[in-house]
Amino acid sequence: MSSREVVLARVRRALADVPRGEGPEDPPVPRDYDIEHGSRTAAETIDLLAENLADYRAIVHRTDAAGLPALLARLLAERGARTVVVPPGLPDHWLAATDAELLPDTAMSTPHQLDAVDSVVTGCAVAIAETGTVVLDAGPDQGRRRITLVPDHHLCVVRVPDQVVGSVPQALPRLAPDRPLTWISGPSATSDIELDRVEGVHGPRVLEVILVGR
Repeated sequence: MSSREVVLARVRRALADVPRGEGPEDPPVPRDYDIEHGSRTAAETIDLLAENLADYRAIVHRTDAAGLPALLARLLAERGARTVVVPPGLPDHWLAATDAELLPDTAMSTPHQLDAVDSVVTGCAVAIAETGTVVLDAGPDQGRRRITLVPDHHLCVVRVPDQVVGSVPQALPRLAPDRPLTWISGPSATSDIELDRVEGVHGPRVLEVILVGR
C-alpha cells in the first residue's frame, strides 16, 4: 500500500460516522471558551501591551495626540532619517514637524527603492495586549504590506484605547479575512540552532510603537 493510500484510508476511517451530505459548517460548534485571560481595566490592558511589546524588543513611546507630530519628528531625527515612506491615508499633521523627505506609497516602488528608504510611518488596524502584537490590514493609514517589510525602520502609531484589545479572539472580529494582514510582534528576527539572534531578516530591524492617547 502506498503512502497516499494509507493517508486516504485514515481519512475515510475518521469520517466513517459523518452523515452523507453533511458539510463542515453544519454541526454547531460551541464557542463558550474564554476570549481573554483574567479581567483588566483599559489602562491595565494598555500597560500589558507596552510590556509585551518591549519584551519582543520593540521600542515603546507614549504621548497624546497633540504631542504626536513633535515626537515623530524627534524620533526620525534621532535615527537620521532623510527619507520616509508615507501611506496615502496617513493624517497630514502627523509628519508636519519633520524635515525628512516624505515619499508616497506607490505601486511603482521597487524593493530596491524601498530598501534605500530610511523609515516608514504607519498606523495600525488593532493591537493585542496579551501577545504584544500589532496588526496591519493595508488600510489607508498603513499602505501596502511591502512598505513595512523592506525599510529598516518602522514607526507604528497605535491609538489608545480604541485600537487596543486584550486577546487574539477579541482582535479577529475587527479584521476582514479578505484583506492582507500583517501580524507584527517585535522587529523582524530569527535564531539559528545555537540561539544566536539576528534581527532584520525579513522585515524592519527596528520597530518603534507609539501609543497615542486622546
